[in-house]
Amino acid sequence: SESKKFEGSSDLVHLRYHMGPVLSSPIKIYLIWYGRWAPTQQLLIKDFLLSISAADRRVAPSPSVAEWWSTASLYSDQTGANVSRSVVIAGEYSDRECSKGVSLTRLSIQDVIANAVRSKPFAVDHRNGIYLVLTSGDVAVQDFCRAVCGFHYFTFPSVVGYTLPYAWVGNSGKQCPEVCAYPFAVPEYMGGGGPGKMKPPNGDVGIDGMISVIGHELAELSSNPLVNAWYAGEDPTAPTEIGDLCEGLYGTGGGGGYLGQVMKDSGGRTYNMNGRRGRKYLVQWIWNPILKACAGPNALD
Repeated sequence: SESKKFEGSSDLVHLRYHMGPVLSSPIKIYLIWYGRWAPTQQLLIKDFLLSISAADRRVAPSPSVAEWWSTASLYSDQTGANVSRSVVIAGEYSDRECSKGVSLTRLSIQDVIANAVRSKPFAVDHRNGIYLVLTSGDVAVQDFCRAVCGFHYFTFPSVVGYTLPYAWVGNSGKQCPEVCAYPFAVPEYMGGGGPGKMKPPNGDVGIDGMISVIGHELAELSSNPLVNAWYAGEDPTAPTEIGDLCEGLYGTGGGGGYLGQVMKDSGGRTYNMNGRRGRKYLVQWIWNPILKACAGPNALD
């Protein structure tokens, strides 16, 4: 290959299209806030989501979140329609009292979605919708911290009444920041032998770590919403998707536990892309199907 973008590249990666849909229409995100959230935390996450469509460099200078999402928009379906670059927040639902308890299973997350879509005016959007469930720091979720920091799937009609693409991401700030908010916290076993923990770009270890996981899940959900579109491997119950292929890579030269070359602001806070309203974020790269390697807007090559 003529490309010098070798981060994560391998002839062994066989990312294939399995004939399913991608989210090619303007993507409408329906946010479900489960548990108690500070308004500042909600605003930080919403600014990231709205930055995906902020292509104007006067709104978000390069390297930007919108440029990062341009890699996701390279994926298309069998009609040639690409993942949309237009992402909006179409609705919000707050479940402050944790109607399904403070210990959720993977399946009970669908019960949380069912509550939201049965409320008014929360919409049922088959065509363009993504349902994003965000759990606060005091809510436990099955496999959280142990095996996952977030995941995406689709709802079962028997539970929700509809088949809807959704994702869940938890705030790990209190439960396992060294697992799900790395590199803003590091595991004890690393001691002084690995990279030291880095300052989160917005001063909130849990939320800044969460935003990278949200980016990971949204990229995969958009390119593989019903788990029959873009993934590597032969098992659709355990697909390797465009975010999985780039886990832990944030800049040029990343790999083997090294984040790659990222930036620091005047306060020493680490980031690799700019969002709207002067926000900065550290978000993992995603797999580029043309370069056949991981890519991001802050690449130096």
